[in-house]
Amino acid sequence: MSSHRPVGASSAAALPSLSSLPHFDPRTVPLVGVDDHLPAVPPHAQTPEALRLRFAAPPPWTPEVQREKKFAEREPAHAAVLVPIVLRDRPTVLLTERTAHLSTHSGQVAFPGGRTDPEDRDAAATALREAQEEVGLEPHWVEVLGNLSMYVTGTSFLVTPVVALVRPGFALQPNPYEVADVFEVPLDFLLNPAHHERHRLQWQGAQREWFAMPYQDGATTRYIWGATAGMLRNFYRFMMA
Repeated sequence: MSSHRPVGASSAAALPSLSSLPHFDPRTVPLVGVDDHLPAVPPHAQTPEALRLRFAAPPPWTPEVQREKKFAEREPAHAAVLVPIVLRDRPTVLLTERTAHLSTHSGQVAFPGGRTDPEDRDAAATALREAQEEVGLEPHWVEVLGNLSMYVTGTSFLVTPVVALVRPGFALQPNPYEVADVFEVPLDFLLNPAHHERHRLQWQGAQREWFAMPYQDGATTRYIWGATAGMLRNFYRFMMA
């Protein structure tokens, strides 16, 4: 997210989001299912060539997660995130962990991204600018493939995920105010529904559900959930359409 206007930042009229509650831990919310009955995206569909072809001629598809339950009364604002697929021998997705002191979504796993600026010509321009500002990923390492469907957060951000390939060899310089860590998760892990958990909670008189995709990174558990997991689930649906 941009350091001055992060996606998910709430206005004065906003109700608190789950992620902003000081003692809320999504890991403690009941697990209601794991989608291991669904097929994984096959390896041949995850090569750079296959991904380029997929986005060059996108199939008809329907995103599974399009809108979170609203918990903020504010004007909608456009934003974009970069879904950076790093071209390792086993392709990975680059993600960040937000710093603990941030007022919104602190400590959460997120894509690089943030609010659209007036000078941004399109969602890709927003995503590339924010990725450079947030983690130091320079645009010349990035090949934009295309966009997934818009995802509307509970704080009324209209987020466009921009999927891109990233050539290895880049050097990152994370913004220490926003980013506690930068790491990579194998793409085939994220595109396998056997790793897609469903969680459900009754909160503020409404039932809220979300996906989670916990990834064991050595001794560290990367807990991917909420909007990031929802956009990854939509990526899975796009790849399987």
